[in-house]
Amino acid sequence: MSQDKAATQPDSEVPKNENDSASPDNSASAAEVEAGLEAENVAEDVADVTEVGDEISDSEPADEVSLLKAQFESASAKADENMDLALRTRAEMENLRKRQARELENAHKYALDKMAAELLPVRDTLELGVAAAGEEQADLSKVVEGTELTLKMLTQALEKFNIVEVNPVGEKFDPDLHQAISMQEGTDQPANTVLTVMQKGYTLNDRLLRPAMVIIAK
Repeated sequence: MSQDKAATQPDSEVPKNENDSASPDNSASAAEVEAGLEAENVAEDVADVTEVGDEISDSEPADEVSLLKAQFESASAKADENMDLALRTRAEMENLRKRQARELENAHKYALDKMAAELLPVRDTLELGVAAAGEEQADLSKVVEGTELTLKMLTQALEKFNIVEVNPVGEKFDPDLHQAISMQEGTDQPANTVLTVMQKGYTLNDRLLRPAMVIIAK
């Protein structure tokens, strides 16, 4: 009967180990918690990286804008400088053009001012000679002397401006400087020799002003 008791008596509960209390379900929960913590850490790291990237993205456009602004200001200053230089150069060129035009006009107007100044004393001497010749008791020798002096002054004035007379008596006829008005036969001079100068010629700086009117031997 004792055996039946033993057989029928329910199995006594065996106390469980504390380690055994960590059931598979509890172990899974701990793993989930740890995984959640790691996920939060990763999320924080991602957030930090994103924030740094945003700061970099925000700073780069600002630096580029500053650089572009500095380049624009430099280019604008250079353009203003070039414009100012161009305006000043244009003003100088305009002043130079006006000055040259004025000098050219004055040169045309007053090209003979020096020559005229040299001729005025000749006119004064001629007037004195005419006045002396008109006197009742005029000395003819003095009149001739005054006339010769006037002619000498005139010749010197002309020579100062390279106006040279052409007086080719006894020279060979030169059609570039002489103009024959007649020919004379029966002379002892060779043909085409200038016998007489009816009117002297003149050159200016070796350029013919007026040909000499001559008679040549035939």
